[in-house]
Amino acid sequence: MSSRLTRRGLLGAASALSLGLVAGLRPRDARAEGKVLRIGVQKYGSLVLLKGKGSLDAALAPLGFTVTWTEFPAGPQLLEALNVGAVDFGTTGEAPPIFAQAAGAPLLYVGHEPPAPQGEAIIVPKDSAIATVADLKGKRVALNKGSNVHYLLVKALAAAGVDYKEITPVFLPPADARAAFEKGAVDAWAIWDPFLAAAQAATGARTLVDGTGLVANHQFYLAEQKFAEANPQVVDIVLKGLYDIGEEVKADPAAAARQLTASVGIPAPILTTAISRQAFGVKALSPEVIAEQQSIADTFFGLGLIPKAISIAEVVRKAAS
Repeated sequence: MSSRLTRRGLLGAASALSLGLVAGLRPRDARAEGKVLRIGVQKYGSLVLLKGKGSLDAALAPLGFTVTWTEFPAGPQLLEALNVGAVDFGTTGEAPPIFAQAAGAPLLYVGHEPPAPQGEAIIVPKDSAIATVADLKGKRVALNKGSNVHYLLVKALAAAGVDYKEITPVFLPPADARAAFEKGAVDAWAIWDPFLAAAQAATGARTLVDGTGLVANHQFYLAEQKFAEANPQVVDIVLKGLYDIGEEVKADPAAAARQLTASVGIPAPILTTAISRQAFGVKALSPEVIAEQQSIADTFFGLGLIPKAISIAEVVRKAAS
């Protein structure tokens, strides 16, 4: 089963939007008059903290912009919305923008956070007979389709000498994957924080491998190309706000965990564990980060997971001259 973001899926999302079935999302040409920055968020992360702070509207007011926020279950869904013109800015891990770019989404990388390899892992039930990644051969592994952990799984299997085709991927969003994992419907689960920390705390799940030595697990900030090119000051203001949020989290991670617990539905102590495995300090993409992302794209193309080769450098925001 291909994990690429299909054109059929993108067209389906567009149809849903045109029929008004996706609450709160509208293509740009259907918006009311006025300048609006439409930000896509997931349940967890710096953008959620920035939203909670309530400072972005004030920072953008001199440019005549207001902000709307829409929550998505994961990065692939967020980038589908960006592709159909319903979101201007958002954040995902490494894999979703690769699938989205290969499907023709007009995205632009505008920033990233430092590596956080311990923030994602492949886990098994505490009483599982599976002891190593090599033992996953012939097993069912749950993961979110097209998400960051897809690359972790590919790299971990390769390092263990297991072909990707020798496991059965079971594509489920985090909540459904958690249920399948606890019921024994899958043998392992590739997942990221804070869902990783929550599963470890609640079930005693064992970690087969995390990203250390395998993947960087970057978080990327992405914008719709035309919007970013037309509104560079808006993008800069958002990135400055995210940088400031990162400094606040580093200074008081427990406070950030308390703020996030309401949106995520996970107790603050568990979120503190997740935050301790995250990295903060948004910056522009370096040549090294671009090369790392290109390597992921080339790997996915080689496995037939995306339909064509892509160039990451072509969709990276150029530094101001």
